[in-house]
Amino acid sequence: MGTSMDFIKKFMDMSQMVSHEKGDILFREKDPALFFYVLLNGRVKLGVGESDQRVYDVSQNGEAFGWSSLIGRDRYSASAECLEPTKLLKTDSEKLTKVLEKDPANGIVFFKQLAATLGNRLLEGYKRISGPQK
Repeated sequence: MGTSMDFIKKFMDMSQMVSHEKGDILFREKDPALFFYVLLNGRVKLGVGESDQRVYDVSQNGEAFGWSSLIGRDRYSASAECLEPTKLLKTDSEKLTKVLEKDPANGIVFFKQLAATLGNRLLEGYKRISGPQK
């Protein structure tokens, strides 16, 4: 079950379509978490630490990132850098949070979808650090 068309319209109305070039930094780890992003096309590297070690590439159209801004964290947990020309939906997290709070049914669906995305990333990370299976 997905979110309603009314919710999708509200989300689109509050979001801004932005374009970035290869090498553009969207945010750095520990920057204030102000925006939530959805990839329209392109590729974004998420990295952590002073060396900005790659932890994940956002590469699937419709994939979300910048979730720190929606779960009560005031700082991003990673940095985000465009690896190629990239188009995104950029959404003010405060506005989105208000819409989600006013529409609990769609809010639950939204957060379930976000949790599934994060769960998949976590599983991918487990596979990467466990090395090749024999």
